[in-house]
Amino acid sequence: MNFKLQCRECKAIYEPEPKFVCERCLGPLEVVYDFKEVKFSVDVLKGRKKNMWRYSEVIPVRSVPEQFMDIGFTPLYKSSRLGKLIGLKEFYIKNDTLNPTGSFKDRPASVAIIKSLEFGFKAVGTSSTGNLAAAVAALSSRVGLSSFVLVPSNTELSKVAQAIAYGSNVLLVNGNYDELNFLTLQLAESGLYGLANVNLRPYYAEGSKTLAYEIVEQLDWSLPDKIIIPMASGALLYMIWKGLNELKELDLVENKDVALIGVQPQGCSPIVSAYKNGQNNPIISDCKTVAKSLAIGNPADGRYAIKVIRDSKGLAVDVTDEEIVNAMKLLAKYEGIFAEPAGAITIAALIKLVNNGIIKSDEQVICLVTGSGFKALEIFEEDVRRLRANPIEANLQVIESQIIR
Repeated sequence: MNFKLQCRECKAIYEPEPKFVCERCLGPLEVVYDFKEVKFSVDVLKGRKKNMWRYSEVIPVRSVPEQFMDIGFTPLYKSSRLGKLIGLKEFYIKNDTLNPTGSFKDRPASVAIIKSLEFGFKAVGTSSTGNLAAAVAALSSRVGLSSFVLVPSNTELSKVAQAIAYGSNVLLVNGNYDELNFLTLQLAESGLYGLANVNLRPYYAEGSKTLAYEIVEQLDWSLPDKIIIPMASGALLYMIWKGLNELKELDLVENKDVALIGVQPQGCSPIVSAYKNGQNNPIISDCKTVAKSLAIGNPADGRYAIKVIRDSKGLAVDVTDEEIVNAMKLLAKYEGIFAEPAGAITIAALIKLVNNGIIKSDEQVICLVTGSGFKALEIFEEDVRRLRANPIEANLQVIESQIIR
């Protein structure tokens, strides 16, 4: 086994077990690898399936169940139409809406499910704003593991329905994500359950870094100038940074800085607010935004996201709900990608940064689009209602008069 757990704060080392907090200083634990023992190179990838498991040497599982779904290696599109509209020559979209349950959460959830099996848990659970609930529900059902998910009662109907469809025990709770997360912390203390975002968190988080590996491989083992990343807990941004650093340690890329730009909605921006105010810890806030997947007022990895943004010479930016919805429509119209608000938020940030002259036209920029628009159909309820209120006649002339040429 070429990995251990290490405290991010005091650097204490632990053997791999269901543990997420350091016994010495209460700092968070993360997976670290002995890169002298890791036998990973570009050559080993030849002939491997194009999914996230092609990087198995740097994913902390013993093996992947045969019946597991293909997850990851989603397309990296070079944008031509939207890029031209915005004013960029080298703009790429990493489209994680094409994972099995429609979001990037399939990546970390898959690692959590496998670790639940390895540790012998009889059930796996999580608190979630929706996407992780669906991922845990689907992937646990695939391997026959019982699951339960705690979801805020205001979560989008489509996300709740998705988790129900996979046969998970869905618990709709009156409370926000932070309150539900505290409940999962208490559940983890029993030692009976694998909690994806608690006692399995160090392993779970490792799934997200595969986005960094894929982006670099899809760019022919080169590093972009900037990556724009949605932030809820801040874990995704931190893990992208971790993945990029591992690639450097493995001598697979040049030692070049990549500016990481973290984005939050103005209605829930504890990380961005702290960054703008020169603080090191998130400013805990209430959350009201159309980007419900990002509605975490007390982000667990917020202080680490802030540090990474500063260390990478990046930026933290917030955008309005109006800018997010506009970005959803532009992304769909110009690139044919239907994203939820939390996915399209990176496009909103990109437009804002280009308009403000912060991103230059010749920079190579990647936007992570992390979740499908089919998870947030409520955004378009009014548009559909308007169409239904005035249906047109089933007449050829009427139809032709309505066609836009």
